[in-house]
Amino acid sequence: MSTGTVAAGQAEPAAEPTGEPHGGPAAPGAGAVALPPRAERAERAQAAVERLRPAGVDAVAVTWVDNAGITRVKAVPLAGLAHAAQWGIGAAPCFDVFLADDTIVTSPLIGGPTGDLRLYPDLDRLVPLAAQPGWAWAPGERYTQAGTPHPGCQRLFARRMTAAAAGRGLSLKAGIEVEWVVALAGEPQEEPRYPTAGPAYGMHRLTDLSDYLRDVLRALAEQGLTVLQIHPEYAPGQFEVSVAPEGPVEAADTTVLVRQTIRAVSARHGLRSSFAPVVEAGSVGNGGHLHLSLWRDGRNLARGGSGPHGLTAEAEGFLAGVLGALPELLVFGSSSPAGYLRLVPSHWAGAYQCWGLENREAALRLVTGSSGERSTAANAEIKCFDATANPYLAVGAVLAAGLAGLDQRLALPPEFTGDPAAAAPGTVPRLPAAPAEAIAAYRKSAVLREALGEPLYEAVLAVRTAESEQYAEATPQELVTATRWRY
Repeated sequence: MSTGTVAAGQAEPAAEPTGEPHGGPAAPGAGAVALPPRAERAERAQAAVERLRPAGVDAVAVTWVDNAGITRVKAVPLAGLAHAAQWGIGAAPCFDVFLADDTIVTSPLIGGPTGDLRLYPDLDRLVPLAAQPGWAWAPGERYTQAGTPHPGCQRLFARRMTAAAAGRGLSLKAGIEVEWVVALAGEPQEEPRYPTAGPAYGMHRLTDLSDYLRDVLRALAEQGLTVLQIHPEYAPGQFEVSVAPEGPVEAADTTVLVRQTIRAVSARHGLRSSFAPVVEAGSVGNGGHLHLSLWRDGRNLARGGSGPHGLTAEAEGFLAGVLGALPELLVFGSSSPAGYLRLVPSHWAGAYQCWGLENREAALRLVTGSSGERSTAANAEIKCFDATANPYLAVGAVLAAGLAGLDQRLALPPEFTGDPAAAAPGTVPRLPAAPAEAIAAYRKSAVLREALGEPLYEAVLAVRTAESEQYAEATPQELVTATRWRY
């Protein structure tokens, strides 16, 4: 599915348009994500080439994440980076309606064989890949051939929502936990065979794979990432790594980079990794928990207020908006039908729509941090998300819901302590237990529809609906087998 790019040496237009893109209405807030001038892009790209060439880089992978949560890529040789930065790399709009198994569907405003976009690398995140010698990586953003923002670009959506928060004088710090299962390399449909039999959270497991984990840490550090911790997790062969919080878009970029780095290190060790929500039917799965904190003028709004556990009114309103919207937010945070095999009660997956201080069964866990560091460490964790999420959609949608709650000055409901599964039936609402329930909530959300814009809203709906129908009759084992190595 190769598409053309502007020929080298083609005359530059007098100006890059900023109005309505071809094929649909402009995305909301499109002015906040306009391309920098072409001459500036060219100069910066050439400087990057001169920096990367002595490091032995031969090619640059430019990625984006589709609405099914799959990281897609176009690559250029290093010598073509300046051209890609100026003119973009051809990419078909139909990627917005790809399913996880590469089936292509359609939506009212995006889909079909017609049209073309331009994928531009973000040179601010360009980095050599420590576990893939000769390669560098950059996240990409998609624009029309006319240079206007593509309304279906998920990363641009996250940037627009970040700008919407900044317009209120607010910023968000975010971090996404990465959990994965490592197994011996094998055939695509083969059941996982684990390289260690070490127990959950056990030093035995870390010792068995200490060289592998060391190489993961080294690769992440060489790529400029700050690792907070790495450790064995609960399920067989499962590990988790956490990195330092960043802005919303940066945190989404980082989780893409972390996952692909783990995948590359695994391959070099004769292993393979899965970030799928469930790797074995009936077992504990991989989460993609989103941590976030709201800030104003350098102050963490999760501390020093008169609300529950020191929340300020702004932080409480934001979190109340997120909590209230969790059923529809699952469309972004648990995008695969396989995610609902993970989202079960009493598994620390956050299956109930409630919040609580350090409550790992609540979908929204409030984390205050240790005494003495709470002014910087206090945050909230969304536990019902997993790694099938497009991280840009996830952070952008959470921002949209949170800002709506803040604007409405919502208050959190009473805190829940303990396991909500043990409460009297009907006491605590259960989050959607199947994709169709989350889709129904999404269809009712005027907040998300407005924030996303019609093209992106409909493309997400088309993908979720198609995958829900695709696996409606599948057994848990069939669903796990179909998705285990796709993520």
